[in-house]
Amino acid sequence: MIKITFCLRRKPGMSLEEFHDYWLNQHGPLVRKHQKALRMVRYVQVHTIQTKLSAGMQGARKATEGFDGVAELWWESIGELEKSLDDPAAREAGRILLEDEAKFIDLPNSPLWFGEEHVVVGE
Repeated sequence: MIKITFCLRRKPGMSLEEFHDYWLNQHGPLVRKHQKALRMVRYVQVHTIQTKLSAGMQGARKATEGFDGVAELWWESIGELEKSLDDPAAREAGRILLEDEAKFIDLPNSPLWFGEEHVVVGE
């Protein structure tokens, strides 16, 4: 399983609530609409919640500033992901999604990477 992990920071001036609402209710359905063209098998949004517990853990670890959320995108294999890069419909879907991401994500400050998932605990 190949996964893209995208650590998101919201655009300056946008509240966390506005960011989460747009991401879930506007961008989420857009991803769902283009899922088949992209050959993506799974898309998950992990929304940051602010609690005393998280603030305490960050402080104890002297952690850097956190993210507003994490997007996880899965493909069956690197081959499936590469096929999507050669498909004009997938390229158009990617263009549409990037255009939408620019509306709510601080793209230059939101790192992403490709990884191969290895489950250590759980299924």
